[in-house]
Amino acid sequence: MASVVGGIPHAKTLPHGCGQAAVIEAGGSVATREPRWVPQDRLRQAALPGVARSLLFDQGSLTRRVQLACGPGFRVRLRIERWERPLPSERRLLRMAPSQLAWVREVELLCGPHPWVYARTVIPATSLRRAVLQLVNLGERPLGAVLFARREARRGPVEMACLLPAHRLHGSASANLGGAADELWARRTLFHFAGKPLLVNEVFLPGLLAAGYEPSG
Repeated sequence: MASVVGGIPHAKTLPHGCGQAAVIEAGGSVATREPRWVPQDRLRQAALPGVARSLLFDQGSLTRRVQLACGPGFRVRLRIERWERPLPSERRLLRMAPSQLAWVREVELLCGPHPWVYARTVIPATSLRRAVLQLVNLGERPLGAVLFARREARRGPVEMACLLPAHRLHGSASANLGGAADELWARRTLFHFAGKPLLVNEVFLPGLLAAGYEPSG
């Protein structure tokens, strides 16, 4: 039986597949079902498969790491940039009221034609002031190149999750894979840019895991 700490399956019990880490929140509708997000410091690195561990715990720019791993075939494909109501857990983390909108940007980091990473950025409308406005309408420019190059960017708490097909974020992330993906590892990071909060979700797709990964050290 899985060891449970505070209602969250302890990482030492997890197999190389991540299904035991995924918990659908009770009462969620089909459209808003979410995984249980676990703080990074609650997971033991040794219990995770090597490539996923390198990705989940890397403290550098994921965009830069994908660029280095892929080479000249790297590019960003824009999926959406629009106003939306965030997912319930995103709203809670960003301390937004249920009625508030956020600027949501979804992209894929590609190596050649293959999606390696799905990224979803959520910026509350109340954060869109002054310096933060430069993060709107980036098009196919990578957000990481801005966040990790500017002194006003501060990286905050990191959470991790295993996404299953029942989760809404899994559906978005796997839309262009061209095949079934049962489980996907993901992390999300709360950043502050010029003192304003924004949330970055990153989902690691099978192509990236298959290619291997060199951690930033």
